[in-house]
Amino acid sequence: MSSRTEPTATEEAAAPEAAPPAPAGRTPSGCAITIEGVSKTYAADAGPVHALTPTDLEVAPGEFVVLLGPSGCGKTTLLRMLAGLEVPTEGSVRMGDRTLFAPGALAPQRDALGSLGFVFQAPTLMPWRRIGRNIELPLEGKGPRRRERRERAALMAEKVGLEDFLRHYPRQLSGGMQQRAAIARALVHDPDVLLMDEPFGALDAMTRDQMNILLQQLWMDTGKTVVLVTHSISEAVFLADRIVLLSPRPGRVKDVVEIDFPRPRPLSVSADPEFGEIVARLRAQLGEHE
Repeated sequence: MSSRTEPTATEEAAAPEAAPPAPAGRTPSGCAITIEGVSKTYAADAGPVHALTPTDLEVAPGEFVVLLGPSGCGKTTLLRMLAGLEVPTEGSVRMGDRTLFAPGALAPQRDALGSLGFVFQAPTLMPWRRIGRNIELPLEGKGPRRRERRERAALMAEKVGLEDFLRHYPRQLSGGMQQRAAIARALVHDPDVLLMDEPFGALDAMTRDQMNILLQQLWMDTGKTVVLVTHSISEAVFLADRIVLLSPRPGRVKDVVEIDFPRPRPLSVSADPEFGEIVARLRAQLGEHE
């Protein structure tokens, strides 16, 4: 039997209120990503192409940020710079307390890349490797022995609903299932930041809805910082904590929209009048239809 006694009314009144729990998917405050004065200019025969004007952006740990804008506005270029795949013409990029690109850098600092996972527009799975072996690829040469790699790949496959397909080859899976495998592969090494470049753009509407629900659940379960590029306004509003709206080329931050719908968000949230108002406002700012 416990000897603990119940507090008196006076003690209850004097006790400080407990801090409210952090929202699902969030971690303590700070900056997971810091972009300062980043721009990108490409050389071309007809003259320089200014893809992105000097841009500043901060992303908090555990935040889900969506980059939205018309084709050619520099959103994928910005995402690729966060992944170390493009070198900024100007500016700096930090991932947490590590510098990815210092001003004038010609290449990324490799020690800042280990905390990143990247999901491309296409699944980019190795066709000669089974799904389980594809998922465990980021772990190879990183320390875990084969048994641990297989166990971690199996766990991630279960999280994305592919536990029964570890022995299948990519060609035996649908497009949506292949993209699930790509997401599992990007998360298997437990990165701090997940970068996603229009991963659902080639999927049919029903499969895309299913993937949005899956991604939201993974984000809530893992607390990862997510930066996603999309052309879909409704997808952006459904998934994001914040939408960073970019202008046509040369890209610049035109607006930042906070999305406050509670989570988990069901697909039916799209019927909410406020959801429709946000979509309409973003569409008007973009000057185009989805």
